[in-house]
Amino acid sequence: MSVALFTHPAALAHDTGPDHPECADRIRYVLRALETQEFSGLLREVAPKIDIAKLSPAHTQAHIESVLELPSDRTTYVDADTVFSPGSLEAALRAAGGACAAVDAVMEGWAKAAFVAMRPPGHHAEANRAMGFCLFNNAAIAAYHARARWGLKRVAVADFDVHHGNGTQDIFGPDPDLFYASSHQFPCYPGTGTPRETGAAGNILNVPLAPGTGSVEFRAAWSETIIPALAAFKPELLIISAGFDAHAADPLAQLRLREADFAWVTEALLAVTGGRAVSLLEGGYDLDALAASAAAHVRVLMRL
Repeated sequence: MSVALFTHPAALAHDTGPDHPECADRIRYVLRALETQEFSGLLREVAPKIDIAKLSPAHTQAHIESVLELPSDRTTYVDADTVFSPGSLEAALRAAGGACAAVDAVMEGWAKAAFVAMRPPGHHAEANRAMGFCLFNNAAIAAYHARARWGLKRVAVADFDVHHGNGTQDIFGPDPDLFYASSHQFPCYPGTGTPRETGAAGNILNVPLAPGTGSVEFRAAWSETIIPALAAFKPELLIISAGFDAHAADPLAQLRLREADFAWVTEALLAVTGGRAVSLLEGGYDLDALAASAAAHVRVLMRL
């Protein structure tokens, strides 16, 4: 079996304007890095639009309608950071749809893992709020899809983006059968993610990392705290919120990771579930570092 790569040109039409860090070039650079010979074995798949009804387990109807009703003929700002352009709705629906299709690929067994290279990202989108570049929470939507279609009970999201996934925590927190684990810089946007935030049944695990943290501390956080907790939870499916903005070159935060660290954490995560994993692109804003880190991540997925 191979690894499936889900993407769609609609990701490029989500226009955030000049100088916005969450730009279309992020996808261009990632896909270019995955076009070399060593990635020729990837199964290249089209990210489909999601059925709107599949958004509702993760999001309130009010939130879904608020996004669907945004103007389609001009660019507007949901908040100071989150842009909605004429091409944004299709991109967001295909980002969520690609996440669900990736779950199906892994559960059907024709792919051993999947990577979804789409935007906008999702882990800041709360049940009733778009924020932090994110309109819908792709990881949470995929988790609920895994439950609804495949009858899974325990689904985990592991998040190594440099920013805390407040949205995934917000959606998962009340449900003891959903587990969210995150390492992230603190203090940093969005200001959440302290160890005291543990969810309804200890199903939220946050490991904050101080600005300037490098490889040694990052790997210790995962190997000593997060990986054992994930293993104890025994997820039937692992969803990875794969943000690469903890890279030392990234302009939006101050962690000091390198490509080798993303490869290492990917391998450690895959050991938890024996390889059944769906990875979704989140952050990463230095284009060269993003491309190299995503390639390192997918390279490990392909070694399963």
